[in-house]
Amino acid sequence: MSADNDQQAREQLIDLAAQFYDQFELGEIPHMSVPTRTKNNIEYDEDKDVWVYGDRESTRSANSVRGARKLLKAVYTIEFLADQLEEDRSSTLRELYYLSESWDNDNAQFTSQDESNSLVEDLEIVSGVTREDFHMRPEESGAKVMGPLHIREQTKRGDRDIHCQLDVGQGGYQIPNNPDMIEFLDNDADFVLCVETGGMRDRLVENGFDEEYDAIVVHLGGQPARATRRLTKRFHDELGLPVVVFTDGDPWSYRIYGSVAYGSIKSAHLSEYLATPEADYIGIQPADIVEYDLPTDPLSDSDINALESELEDPRFQTDYWEEQIELQLEIGKKSEQQSLASHGLDFVTDTYLPERLDAMGVI
Repeated sequence: MSADNDQQAREQLIDLAAQFYDQFELGEIPHMSVPTRTKNNIEYDEDKDVWVYGDRESTRSANSVRGARKLLKAVYTIEFLADQLEEDRSSTLRELYYLSESWDNDNAQFTSQDESNSLVEDLEIVSGVTREDFHMRPEESGAKVMGPLHIREQTKRGDRDIHCQLDVGQGGYQIPNNPDMIEFLDNDADFVLCVETGGMRDRLVENGFDEEYDAIVVHLGGQPARATRRLTKRFHDELGLPVVVFTDGDPWSYRIYGSVAYGSIKSAHLSEYLATPEADYIGIQPADIVEYDLPTDPLSDSDINALESELEDPRFQTDYWEEQIELQLEIGKKSEQQSLASHGLDFVTDTYLPERLDAMGVI
């Protein structure tokens, strides 16, 4: 982010704090309203083609001791972030939690990291500034990229030109906290394949899938970090590459796909920035479990509850997902990506992925 943008972000934070003082002067009880972050308060924005928050709001108000503490913590956090931007420094979400213990008012200190994380999300929403632009970063996600892509990354030590096959080892290129600092120089890719597990990602790289099919393989590392989702969106929007998502065949992995394609409930305010609505789900599908006779585990009670919940989730209310989820409930089974190895180590790259990608019109 440039110095001018840093200054703009800082001003927006200070303006937010100034609103509390303006409310005092008007004789109002200081308050801050934010959208309610639940699945019952997300709706489809047809113009933007993503899920966003609806009209339901929660109010943080100083009309109670608990509410007053929340606003006090917000003011202290705003001061910390404004100073951080002025000094051109950065910190992790975990560090913010611990830093609060040094603040001179015990009531401003956080009782848990979940509380500090939630407050940063509130500040993002009401200020219109992302946490990346606050210079806040999560702990490293470990997500990697491997593929025919040449980039330039801006760092504090200068620009670095990197080819994401030729200039990296088997581990690939690690996605930085703010992927908007990456410039795309050139690429020979035909599509992007987002992969849930590290074991499957390693199998694809070892088998040379990225080279044979000119694919950018993105390791999601489980539930994908915001940086991973942002970079995936940039691949689609700026390079015009189709995106497909490859996960385990269980309800929790379907939600990983959902966060890539539709956005997550917690960050619905950033769906337009993070989500890739055009992303398709490649598998493991419940239909694949049947067709390829994959090794399975029985669905647990929590799996069944999660699948039934997804049938009520607006992000999964399509003919495709309803058919697949109802099939899974019927067969009562789930399967992992790596269960494809029951047909041999090369089956996933020689048969399964080529067949699915061909059927989807990607290759």
